[in-house]
Amino acid sequence: MKRENIRNFCIISHVDHGKSTLADRFLEITNTVAKDKINPQYLDRMPLEQERGITIKLQPVTMRYQDQGEGYILNLIDTPGHVDFSYEVSRSLAAVEGAILLVDAGQGIQAQTLANFYLAQKQGLKIVPVINKVDLPNLDLDSIKEELSDLTGEPVSEILCISAKTGQGVAELLKKVIDKVPAPLINKGQDSSLSALIFDSYFDEYKGVVAFVRVFQGLVEAEKKIKFMSNQVESIALQVGLFRPDLTPQETLAAGEIGYIVTGLKDISKCRVGDTIFLAGQETKICPGYQEPQPMVFAGIYPQDGSKQGKLRKALDKLKLNDASLIFEPEDSSALGPGFRAGFLGLLHLDIVRERLKREYGMNLVITPPSVSYQVFLEGKEMEVIKSPSAFPDPSQIKEIKEPWVKIDIVSPQKYFGPLMEYIESLGKAQFISLEYIKSSQKEKRGLIHYEAPLSLLLVDFYDKIKGLSRGYASYSYQFLEYRLADVAKLDILVAGDPVEQLATIVYRDQAYFSGRRIVKKLKEILPRQMFEIKVQAAIGGKILASEKISALRKNVTAGLYGGDVSRKQKLLKKQKKGKKKMEQLGKVNIPPEAYLATMSK
Repeated sequence: MKRENIRNFCIISHVDHGKSTLADRFLEITNTVAKDKINPQYLDRMPLEQERGITIKLQPVTMRYQDQGEGYILNLIDTPGHVDFSYEVSRSLAAVEGAILLVDAGQGIQAQTLANFYLAQKQGLKIVPVINKVDLPNLDLDSIKEELSDLTGEPVSEILCISAKTGQGVAELLKKVIDKVPAPLINKGQDSSLSALIFDSYFDEYKGVVAFVRVFQGLVEAEKKIKFMSNQVESIALQVGLFRPDLTPQETLAAGEIGYIVTGLKDISKCRVGDTIFLAGQETKICPGYQEPQPMVFAGIYPQDGSKQGKLRKALDKLKLNDASLIFEPEDSSALGPGFRAGFLGLLHLDIVRERLKREYGMNLVITPPSVSYQVFLEGKEMEVIKSPSAFPDPSQIKEIKEPWVKIDIVSPQKYFGPLMEYIESLGKAQFISLEYIKSSQKEKRGLIHYEAPLSLLLVDFYDKIKGLSRGYASYSYQFLEYRLADVAKLDILVAGDPVEQLATIVYRDQAYFSGRRIVKKLKEILPRQMFEIKVQAAIGGKILASEKISALRKNVTAGLYGGDVSRKQKLLKKQKKGKKKMEQLGKVNIPPEAYLATMSK
């Protein structure tokens, strides 16, 4: 196949705008998968993706297509749409030359549509704007075309309207991709030296690490010795091939192609996403890699059975190979035993990781309340990055604290501006930046609201609130800005006089009392009663802000009495009272797993 006849492209859009359905139609039209064998969301291989109807993992596929007697190789990468998986999108964009920007005809441009468009534009990709779901009734296609034309600069007449569900216009879209997306650019002066970018990978028990690669120059054959740029590790390319969409071996992978290399590596840490593979004994040019993923949310992950910490470590190692944005490090808890402090791109990412650990590796877990990372500056010492409330230093040593801020972009119909802005203002820390209208001829105007806010405000229920206040019509995306000064403190939770580190949270000082009051009330409902009275307290330093008591269970020690002097009864009650005091001094309260979720809900 001539390099001029290769097209590498991906599909980007907001979540639930029809990316996976469009990929299904492409597979049908190109006869990559037989029509009677194709299932809805065919490229979404995880049961979790099928159940939730969302793409979690990017998935490449190589399609062969004939157009006007000319044969083409079309390498497609299906990408996620949710804001938490934008790192997956950025990895796809670095491996292709073009992108289909898909917009739902019923919803128009959404927040993640804009975010993904700007990512693709920054990479210099050729963008093909497309309107999907034109089979829906009562559509105002002209206004959506105007919006899309204004965003991309593409003439209104050039914007295709398709229905991925029925197949209407999909063949024309494939032809447009061939016409508009440029062929891979090859540096012919260095064709002999291999340069392949790893954009994803996974671990196979028998094959070892399988690397997904885009070959920028040179070629790689099976049984050739390969080398990894970042760590200089050598291995053998046991097998090379294409995604059809299953792994299909072939003799070579050449410049411009997207495929896989079975590396045979058993140590999963040696194959790093964003690294460059080249042939051992040759010099090469490093591929344009990716920015390191920047975890935004941190939480503790502990096995319910403390003896399974080793099994959890292996599961996280394997999951990280398939999810480069996941980071983790060992953490020890007096209450939960050995575990890990893990970093995620967002709350949905955390939920997906938890679910995958449970399903794919059989792990029953306790997840501590999520938090963000803080930059803590100590007197006379260097800055420390604190990812866990339990790691917060002594308040007397702290000079200043900085927290991460993000830029929030909310796309919403005009009639919901009031409730949305009122809610965000009620959070107390967010700063309004601007409001702009999206150019459109629609009767109901839509706009883009910009805010800057601490990332901690987005944890827990921000997404649910935005959707609820707008009846599902609003969408949002966020982007990290910088660390800014914050007036925060560690809120300790004491149960029976002992601090429980995994219940500690970081709160704003002006909201500390209300947070403490809420948490101790929740714990009073959740913690099991003991034979002695339990005090549940919230404190900052040595100052108690809120307190609740859980009354003791009482055994009727006088049940066996059947008369006689009252002093006999008093003697037994006095003895019971002494026993309870002793139990209170020696007693230990077991914290149930659901108590750790008490600090999450507002």
